[in-house]
Amino acid sequence: MELAIVGAPTFTLGFRLAGVRKTHEAEDGATLNEGVREALKDPEVGIVVMETADLSKLDPALRRDLEKSVRPTLVTIGVEEDTGLREKLKQALGVDLWK
Repeated sequence: MELAIVGAPTFTLGFRLAGVRKTHEAEDGATLNEGVREALKDPEVGIVVMETADLSKLDPALRRDLEKSVRPTLVTIGVEEDTGLREKLKQALGVDLWK
């Protein structure tokens, strides 16, 4: 399984320098939606990484699909707290690891 990084060029640059091959640069909401759709369709992608703030820029239906997806799993990075990963782990394992 591979990582797919979706976001602004400044966000994806560090991942590309670290060797991540599947990056989708997005300057606006339309290209962000397109990048997420491509990552969801790719059978080699196991984890989609995005900035937390970019999640609100996605189409509502696409955001729901991404948040409910088990494979690939969405991981968001940013200054805002993300409880999505916590909820996915709790759902998958049946135990809240943070308690």
